[in-house]
This record gives sequence, structure tokens and C-alpha cells, in this order.
Amino acid sequence: MPNFFKKPTMSGHLWVIYTISLILLGFIWYYQWMLGLMMTLLLAGSIFYSVRTEKHMISETEEYISTLSYRVKKVGEEALLEMPIGIVLYSEDYKVEWANPYMNKFTSEGTIVGESLNELSDDLIANIKEGHGEAWLEVDDYKLQTLVKRDERLLYFFDRTNQTKIHNLYKNEQTVLSVIFLDNYEEITQGMEDTAKSQINSQVTSILNKWASDYGIYLKRTSQERFMAVMNQEILRTLERNKFEILDEVRELITDQNVPLTLSYGVGVGPVTLPELGELAQSSLDLALGRGGDQVAIKDDTGKVRFYGGKTNPMEKRTRVRARVISHAMKELVQESERVLIMGHKSPDMDAIGASIGILKIAQANQKEAFIVLDPEDIDTGVQRMIEEIEKDDELWSNFITREEALDLVTNETLIVVVDTHKPSLVLEEKLLTRTEHVVVIDHHRRAEEFISDPTLVYMEPYASSTAELVTELLEYQPKKLKLSMLESTALLAGIIVDTKAFTLRTGSRTFDAASYLRSKGADTVLVQKFMKEDLDVYVKRSRLIEKAKIYRDGIAIAAGDPKEIFGPVVIAQAADTLLTMTGIVCSFVISERKDGRIGISARSLGDVNVQVIMERMNGGGHLTNAATQLEDTNIEDARALLQDIIDEYFEGGDEE
Repeated sequence: MPNFFKKPTMSGHLWVIYTISLILLGFIWYYQWMLGLMMTLLLAGSIFYSVRTEKHMISETEEYISTLSYRVKKVGEEALLEMPIGIVLYSEDYKVEWANPYMNKFTSEGTIVGESLNELSDDLIANIKEGHGEAWLEVDDYKLQTLVKRDERLLYFFDRTNQTKIHNLYKNEQTVLSVIFLDNYEEITQGMEDTAKSQINSQVTSILNKWASDYGIYLKRTSQERFMAVMNQEILRTLERNKFEILDEVRELITDQNVPLTLSYGVGVGPVTLPELGELAQSSLDLALGRGGDQVAIKDDTGKVRFYGGKTNPMEKRTRVRARVISHAMKELVQESERVLIMGHKSPDMDAIGASIGILKIAQANQKEAFIVLDPEDIDTGVQRMIEEIEKDDELWSNFITREEALDLVTNETLIVVVDTHKPSLVLEEKLLTRTEHVVVIDHHRRAEEFISDPTLVYMEPYASSTAELVTELLEYQPKKLKLSMLESTALLAGIIVDTKAFTLRTGSRTFDAASYLRSKGADTVLVQKFMKEDLDVYVKRSRLIEKAKIYRDGIAIAAGDPKEIFGPVVIAQAADTLLTMTGIVCSFVISERKDGRIGISARSLGDVNVQVIMERMNGGGHLTNAATQLEDTNIEDARALLQDIIDEYFEGGDEE
């Protein structure tokens, strides 16, 4: 059959022409045999030449393809063995079956064939099993990007060491803005002679200038108590590794009044514009000051905050002027609202209940309807006696409502007052915060990273002993027709006494002033003692906890309850307080299971150890001498191990983030 049915090629076209020529030649032979003979010879010569030429072309093509195939194969072998990409084939049990020579540069053994993939990195097999298509590994001094082909059991390794160095260099050179504030400069220098004030200025400036020079920081004093510092991220990391020892250096500068001068340090960091860095730095400084000063707060562009310092109790520097201003602002907010809803934290203590009653009286003094939100199912035994006493007072008890009733009452014109906490996750009913734009926060804890968003008024004083003390001062500036009953004033006094451990911890002159005011209003100290009495079985349970205490480091006691044995937060807090009264104990931690399934840790200190920063590392918080946390998805032994690691880092590393 003629080849013109095949895929069209040059030879196929020729065969068509030759076929047509033969047909025409037949006609010519039929009419003119002489002409047909000549044409036949010409056609035969043409066919012979075409066939010969085509064979030659095919031969050359085959030779070219053969040569090209050899070269491609050679290039493939060269690429496989010589190109700067690591290639590894591994077996089902994750052992290297074959590796190209490029992989030898990443090992000191010369070859990794037959070895486990863990010889390259401890995380490699785990990444493969988890189905990750890509992984980043550190092998000696190399940074490798690894592509995983699970179906082929094939790994590609790309050396990204140089790119990583360039990226790190770029990141290290990013600008960091910070603001330094001398916390108590104004209080210390007030009333000083010019000579003494000049001497302090000179000493502080000298210390800060030397520190800036040592680290390569640009430092500029913008006012008597404020400095601006400009650095890069590499310098900032060095400062973090050294735990900002400038805090200790300034603190050691004791003034003539034997009061240490402390500073707060706000840092803004991240790949953002300079104005945004400035806002981050100022926000960090506000946070550091809100936590009591003498510490560093570092905030990045994602909002994450790291803390250093906070080793000393803050100096009391709030004034009655501020209390009067806040009280007046509270009065206006109450009068402008439809009603007032007051709530504390979950599992409220006496401070939260007492402060809530104080705010209730402020609302009533300004002729506004007010209610205290309370969950009857979330009352610890420590405040049960107080609640029982309140229930006997029909008029006072009628102002207590449940969370469900509060949600029904709240409107956009309602004023929500949150006392004794500033964390939305800890309030008794978080939904209430979203139902109105008018929220007031009154708290005495150091400010944490988590904070109620956009409050109308904030009265946070970490220098105060308790929220009840702050509310008592506000009461003093309310309308004179305000009258506190014996029970109401006693509830406020109980909050102060409990939080100060009977005026032994975190007690300032203002604390006694507040207690004196409440006593003049009829507060009954005997009734407070009745509130604070405990059952015999609670005492025995607490004793069992204390019995399990062990000294972990010099002066640090850690007690942990048995698994599945439930202790309330009040019991473990009391156990921590009791341990602190023992000879040689400067810091105590008590760990136990809670009824909600979480692990609770209560921490207490005499002031030498900042338990707040230790608890913050475990997502908790509190004060320098009084803090706590709750851990989910863990057990007592793991919680103890984590606590011990953080304590070790606290002492061996200087301070905590």
C-alpha cells in the first residue's frame, strides 16, 4: 500500500507526486511510446536520487539523535551527582538508601548511606510522618530547606545558609525605638535643693550614657525624667540576653532619702513605619508603668509583649487628687447611665465582693439603679460566710442578680463596672462587656498583656493593697448623703484585711487611712474575723497540702497535692500563705487539681522573689508577692516540672520575660 496514508512527511509527499506521475506516464506510453520511454528514464533517475537523499538524511538524523541522547544522559548523570542540591532516597524504616555526593558536605562521616534520617536532624522523621511537604533543618552550621516526596520516599535538600544570613542581617539592622522613664524622679527630687537634684541628674545621666555607649545605642534626654533610645534588633537581643542589667544599675543608685530610683523602659519593635514604632514604644511604656514600673516592656507589631524586671515593690505615688478626680468622673458616668451593673472576677474573693458593694453605694448615692452580678454556683468557702451574712440583709441582697438576669438587663446605656480584675477572660460574664460601650475598670493588680478593650474609665493602682481600698477612697468624695451600713463597711474592710494578710503585706499609709474611714462608718472587726473563720475539714486539707511541701531551692518551697485530689483556690492560697510563715521560707508555690479539671498554682513571696513574672510565664499573673495561674491539659507532675524549669531560669538567667 502506498505510504501516503502515513503521517505526512517529506517522503510521503514525494510518493504522492510519483504516483500521479506514473499515472500520467501510462497515458503518455499509450499515445507516444518514445516520449514515454524518455519520461520513464527521467522519473526513475528522480526516484533513485530522492530515495538516496532521504536515506542519507535519515542516517544523519539517527546519528544526531544518538549523540544528543548520549549527551542528555551524560548531563542527567552529571546533574544528579554534581549539581548543588542534596538528594536522598530513604527506606520504609527511614534509613538512607542512596544519597548523591553533595550530601557529604553536611556530614562529618563521609557518607550517610545506611544511617537513620535522624542523623541529619532529630525533627526530620517527625516532619515526614506528619505529612509536611517542606521542612527547615539546621545541620551543623548549615540551614537547609527540605522538600519531602513521601510517595517516592525522596528528599531534596537546598542550602539556604547564605540567604538566611542575609535575612538575619536585614532583620538585625531593623530600627528599634524605645522610651525610658524615671519612675519616681519627681517624688524623690521634690523638695530637694538644687545641688542635690543636680547631683542625681548627673549620676543618672552618667549611668545611662555609659550603658548606651557600651551597647552602641543612641540616647537623647527629652525631659527631666524621660529619655529616648534608638537601636537595632541585634542590640535589643543582646540587652535581652543580659536581662536589661541597666534596671539594677539605676536601682542601686540610692538617694539621700534612702529610696532607690527606678526606671521603666518601653520598647517598640517590628517591620513597621517609624510613627508606628513610636506608638508601640509609648504603649509599652504605659504598660510597664501600669504594672508598677521598674521593668521593661517590649511590644512587637503583632501585639505580643515581653517583660523584664519588676523586682521591687512599686513606690506608693498615687495622690488624693487623683482619687478625687476619678471619683468625680465616676459620679458623672453613673448619672449619665441608665443603670449600673457591677461584677468582679470568677470565684470572687472578699476584695471583689467588698469593692462591688462599694460601687453599689456610689450608684445609689447618685440615685441610680445598680446591681451586683454574682454566680451562686461559683462561690468559694472563703467568702461563703460573707454571702450568708449579706443574704440576711434583705435590702442589700436584693441588689444581687445572676449572670442571666444581668444579660437581660444590660443595654447600650448601661454602665458596666469591673472590679478586682482587668482581664476579660476572668470577669464573671464576658458577654456583658460587648453589650455596652460604657465600661469602667477598677483594679489594684499589675497590668497584664490581656486587657478589657476600650474602657471608658480606668482606675488601676498597683500601689494599692486592694481594690476595696481604692473604692473606699472613691466613696469619700461622693455626695455627703451617702451612708454606709455596718455590713457594707465591714465587707469593704474584710477585702482590705484579706488582701493585706491583716495589714502585713502591701500595706501603705493610705491603706490605714481607708481602714480608719471604714471603722468610723461602723465596720465590725469581729465580724471580719467571723468571715475569715474556716471549717475544721478545710484546715485539715490545707495541712495535708503543707505536709507535702519540699524545699526546691534555697528558701523556695513547693507543695503539690495528690492526683485526683481536689482543692479549691482559697485552700491552696491559704496553704501558700502558711508556708510563707515558716522559718527560712522566702517564697512558696502550691499546686493542686481544681474541680474544673485544671491545675491551679498559688504563689507567695516576701518580696525577694517576683512570683508575678514566674506566674506570667505560665499564663497567670498577680503581684510581686502574690500571684497565681491555672493550667489546662496537664497534670500535677508536668506542672511541677514546668514550674521548676521556670524557677531555674529565673535565678540562673537573672530575671524573667
